[in-house]
Amino acid sequence: MIDQTIDHRRTEQVRNQMTRGNTTTTRGVSDPTRGWMAFVGAGPGDPELLTVRAAELLRQADVVITEAPEHAAMVRGLLGLPDPTPIVEGEEPEPLAGPEIVDGGFGEDGQPLTHAARAKVVVRQAKRGRHVVRLMTGDPFLYASGPEEAQAVAKAGLAFEIVPGVSSVGAVPAYAGIPLTTKDFREVSVVTCGDKIDWSRYADDRTLVLLSGVGLIGDIAAALVAAGRSAQSPVSMTRVGTTTEQVTVTSTLEHVAADARAARMSPPAVIVIGAVVNLRETLSWFETKPLFGWRVLVPRTKDQAGPLVSRLRGYGAVPAEVPTISVEPPRNPLQMDKAVRGLVEGRYEWIAFTSVNAVRAVREKFEEYGLDARAFSGLKIAAVGDKTAQAIAAWGLRADLLPSGEQSAAGLLADWPEYDELLDPINRVFLPRADIATENLVAGLVDLGWECDDVTAYRTVRAAPPPAPIRDAIKAGKFDAVVFTSSSTVRNLVGIAGKPHPSTIIAVIGPATAKTAEEHGLRVDVLAPKPDVDALVDALADFGGARRIAMVEAGQPVTRPSERKPSARRKASSSR
Repeated sequence: MIDQTIDHRRTEQVRNQMTRGNTTTTRGVSDPTRGWMAFVGAGPGDPELLTVRAAELLRQADVVITEAPEHAAMVRGLLGLPDPTPIVEGEEPEPLAGPEIVDGGFGEDGQPLTHAARAKVVVRQAKRGRHVVRLMTGDPFLYASGPEEAQAVAKAGLAFEIVPGVSSVGAVPAYAGIPLTTKDFREVSVVTCGDKIDWSRYADDRTLVLLSGVGLIGDIAAALVAAGRSAQSPVSMTRVGTTTEQVTVTSTLEHVAADARAARMSPPAVIVIGAVVNLRETLSWFETKPLFGWRVLVPRTKDQAGPLVSRLRGYGAVPAEVPTISVEPPRNPLQMDKAVRGLVEGRYEWIAFTSVNAVRAVREKFEEYGLDARAFSGLKIAAVGDKTAQAIAAWGLRADLLPSGEQSAAGLLADWPEYDELLDPINRVFLPRADIATENLVAGLVDLGWECDDVTAYRTVRAAPPPAPIRDAIKAGKFDAVVFTSSSTVRNLVGIAGKPHPSTIIAVIGPATAKTAEEHGLRVDVLAPKPDVDALVDALADFGGARRIAMVEAGQPVTRPSERKPSARRKASSSR
C-alpha cells in the first residue's frame, strides 16, 4: 500500500484565505471576521449576464437576499449546488448547502414587500456581521429600490458596495435584435408608464423604451397618435427578455393593442417604439437560434453533463439533466491498488484511457495516495479520443497515442503498435476501465503481442428513476429532443423512465448507440458525424436550423417538435 500523510487542516486554512481574503468594500478593506454588504445587479433574466464581480461576491456570500423567484435557482446554479430535497411529511428537511437564501421580494403573507420593508430586511441581515449579497433584478440603481435600501444601510452605519448590473432597458431590446440608437436615431427616452404621463412630449421620432406598459399599450398608442406620432410607427413588445421563454411581437401604433391581445402579452415586457424596430428583421439573433426554446433531455452521468449542457444552451435550448447512470468505485479496490502500485514500480509500458471516467478514477486514486503526475515518468499514455486526451492534459500529462481515424477502441487498436522485444522493454499494458467494458480492446492488444491488466476502475450502475413530472413529460412528448451519448444511456433511460414519445427528436452519438436506440423501438433522427459530444450537439443544432428554415420558407409559423401533432411523425415501428 502506498502511503503519504497530508495536512488537510493546513490545506483548508489556505483555501479559506484565498476565497475569503482580499474582499473590499466602498469604505476600505474588510475584515473577513466581520461582515460586508453588497447590492448586486442580477441582470434581467439570463444568468450569464452576471458580472464577474457579482459572481465573485455570490461565491463568498453567507446570505443572499433575493428579489425574484428565479434568483434562488440562479445562485444554486452558479455555485453548483443541488436543488432542495422535497420535504416529506413527518420528516425534518435536510439542511441546504451554500449560502442562506432570504426572500427579499415577498413577505410571509405572500404579498410584495414595499421599499421600506425590503430595507428593513436588508439592514437586519447586514447587522448580523455576515457576508451579505442583496441580489436585485437588472441594475440596483436603475429603476430599482437600490437607492432606498442603500440609504437605510448607510443610516445604520454599515459599509456597503454597489455592483452595477445589466439593465432590461438595453438588454431586452438587444436580445430581440433591436438597437436603441443608430447613426440616424441617436435620442432615446425611457418612460415608466402610468396615468400621469404627458405623451405629447414624445410625439417626435425619438426611440421610446416603455416599462410597465403592457396593460396600458392601447391608451398609450392612442395618446401618441393623437399627439402627432405616425400611426404606422413601428412597435415591439418583448416578454421575459433574455430568457429562452422570450417572445417578441412587432406591430405599429395603430394595431399594437389588438396584436398584443392576440399574442396574450403579459408582464414583464419591454416596449420599444421607433424606426429602430425595423432592424429586428435583419438583426434578430437570439430567437432565431436553431434550438431556441427546445426542451432537450440529457440522460447522462450527472457530473459529466456540464460541457454538453453548456453547448446546448449556446444554441438556445433549455436542457434538462436526468441522471441515468451513477459512477461508483469498484466493489473491491484491491485490484486498482495493485495496479497503481505496479505503475509506480515500473511494471507497465503503456496505460490506456478509454474514457474521461477512467482518467478521473485513476487520478482520484493517485490523490488518495498522495501521488501526482510525476509517477507517469517513462510510461506511454494512450487516449481513446480528444475529450479523454483533454482530461489527461488537465492533469499535466500528454497522450502519446490518439486514434488517427475513428475515436473508439477500434480506432485506437488500428494505430496501436505491435509489441517488439527489441524496442519495448516491458510488454504489459494497464487498462483501467468500467466494469461493463467490452473485451474487444483487450483481445486486440493480446493479438498485437501485449499482455493486459484489464482493471475495473469504476462501476456504472443504473440511477434512480427521475421524479414523476419528468417521467410524464418524457412519455407525453413534452421534450423536444433527447441526446443519447452511449448505449447504456438508452437502456437506462428506457428502464427508469420509459420510451420517449414518437414526436421527440432522437439524437445519438454514434452507430452503436443508434443500433441500441432502434432495438428499443426509437427512431433515430440525428447521428453525430463522429463520437464526440460537441459534434452531437452541433448535429442536433443543424437539424433544428434546417427544420426552422423549412418552416419559414413554407410560410408556416416556427414551432418546436413538442408542439407538433403526434400523428405528424411516424412511429419507429412503421418506419422499419
